[in-house]
Amino acid sequence: MKKLLSILALITIFSCQKEKQQVDLIVTNANIYTVDDSFSKAEALAVKDGKILAVGTTKNIEETYRSVDTLDADGKTLLPGFIDAHCHFLGLGYNQQAVDLVGTKSFVDVVKRVLDFQNKHNKAFILGRGWDQNDWEDKSFPNKTLLDKLYPNTPIALTRIDGHAILCNQAALDLGKVTINSKIDGGEVVVENGKLTGVLVDNAERLVMDFWPKPSRKDNVEALLEAQRICFDLGLTTVDDAGLSKSSIEIIDSLHQSGDLKMRIYAMVSYTPEHLDYFLDKGVIKTERLNVRSFKFYADGALGSRGAMLKKPYSDKPEHLGLLLTDLNTFEKAAMRIADSDYQMNTHAIGDSANLAVLQTYNKVLTGKDDRRWRVEHAQVVSPEDFDLYKNVMPSIQPTHATSDMYWAEDRVGNERIKGAYAYKKLLEAYGKVALGTDFPVERVSPFLTFYAAVARQDLEQYPEGGFQMENALSREETLKGMTIWAAYSNFEENEKGSIEAGKFADFIILDKDIMTVDVSEIPNIKVLKIFVGGEKQ
Repeated sequence: MKKLLSILALITIFSCQKEKQQVDLIVTNANIYTVDDSFSKAEALAVKDGKILAVGTTKNIEETYRSVDTLDADGKTLLPGFIDAHCHFLGLGYNQQAVDLVGTKSFVDVVKRVLDFQNKHNKAFILGRGWDQNDWEDKSFPNKTLLDKLYPNTPIALTRIDGHAILCNQAALDLGKVTINSKIDGGEVVVENGKLTGVLVDNAERLVMDFWPKPSRKDNVEALLEAQRICFDLGLTTVDDAGLSKSSIEIIDSLHQSGDLKMRIYAMVSYTPEHLDYFLDKGVIKTERLNVRSFKFYADGALGSRGAMLKKPYSDKPEHLGLLLTDLNTFEKAAMRIADSDYQMNTHAIGDSANLAVLQTYNKVLTGKDDRRWRVEHAQVVSPEDFDLYKNVMPSIQPTHATSDMYWAEDRVGNERIKGAYAYKKLLEAYGKVALGTDFPVERVSPFLTFYAAVARQDLEQYPEGGFQMENALSREETLKGMTIWAAYSNFEENEKGSIEAGKFADFIILDKDIMTVDVSEIPNIKVLKIFVGGEKQ
């Protein structure tokens, strides 16, 4: 009898095990912020075929599913993979092949880094990026004279941190036959005392860069894979690349297909008439890893280089209003064509004049068209009376811009206009959602710095005391949504990513600290312990 009971017990146990569904991965004992509609918490999840199959308690998941691959999270915090809603992913990769000028404290420091780089690499053409004269004791634009002496025959182009100005030596200027009389709409060739300084602002950069050697396919592949490595280490599972060429998109697609590139990419197509014709005719391109459904336009330049278009002159440069990079007639005609397609229009707008022009155009051409999610990228300086125009236009903003610019921004716009600058809470209230990003490599890649800047509005030395214009700080919940589900929404991807819910991609990260409860000063130092894309550990 005892033997029969033992056999029955074994059959019962075996039957229960047989009833459990086989999955590819089970994660248990986690502190999960699902970022679903109710911002609920959970403990465990099951993954099958690259997607989340179920979310619940550890007990429920273990009783229902079985897997060879299991992970005990040991109470660590699990979040949806971060989405950077505005960055330059390919540009980050290119930067690894150039002179790193971020953090230079003077122009002499810039030149030293160029010398060190060239001594190691001996390039026929030298590129660099990251200088910011606002960080120097002498805050005026640099001059090419020293570079001319050191490198009379090697073209050099050093890009400002925001990408809206470059310093070229004479050898580089000669590529485009640039003279003191060179002119271009939406750009400035900076001349002092009747001589070229070597500084080209906004569209004037093309006078040289259109003649610069193009990266090879090998350069592009190496750049993309290196950018992926950097971003995965910091918990990014989707990036919105704000301006890609047709050829770059084709390389990304081929690397996705070969399996070499795992990063999910929402691609904004750089506006050119040729790109507009090609992609509107082709239609939206959508795979599990690539989403091509928007065009990137530039309304104006950047505040740091005084290229942002303002309604009234710069407070620190009277009579100067900034630069309009795309004429309004061209902009509106393109907007009308895009409005009749499934594509989005995502426009860089920094100054209050540029923001108004973009908002007026958007609202005009989208009349009667619902749920288009057209975006203004940066939305940096907005007049009080213009926030209402964001009711049907999605703000795509970068919190670290506020904490990078706060030292000098008021000098540019004065003590009244600064109240409508970096006004993230007002933008959230106007639209109901905000998409958050970094604009890397303009800023550092880390999404933890994005989170910290949005919530604390301070730099890493906790300056200023009490935070910069704290009335426009975001809560931790708002910030996490902006880096996950709202960013996904801005890409029309909220049904496939951005939260830990059944049916969505198994894109998630595990952190060493709880970002929602840890002391705010510790947020920048949080580490990513594990990252999964489509259920695969990266």
